[in-house]
Amino acid sequence: QVQLVESGGGLVQAGGSLRLSCAASGRTFSSVRMGWFRQAPGKEREFVAAISWIGGSTYHADSVKGRFTISRDNAKNTLYLQMNSLKPEDTAVYYCAAGRATPRITVGAEYDYWGQGTQVTVSS
Repeated sequence: QVQLVESGGGLVQAGGSLRLSCAASGRTFSSVRMGWFRQAPGKEREFVAAISWIGGSTYHADSVKGRFTISRDNAKNTLYLQMNSLKPEDTAVYYCAAGRATPRITVGAEYDYWGQGTQVTVSS
């Protein structure tokens, strides 16, 4: 089992920044890929970004490319999402996820473990 705990969400004005963290514990060696997803009220869960835990290769959704950056600290078993130039449409609950290698990195069902989520609200 892998436990994931997100933190860092909050209320921010449009144009502002936030950094989300996701602390992983348990059998973390079993997970080689981690990602961030988000879900806004009344909408489906949406892929945000993913990172390979070993090689560090990253992939960002077009909607956040150039504004958000996913990274990880292997020594701390922590995943990050730096969010800059936030927009009201970025308002959502953000979830951290972990899983084994998969070519379908944007598909939530491919991830085995999920955090409880952290709320991000961007005011206009």
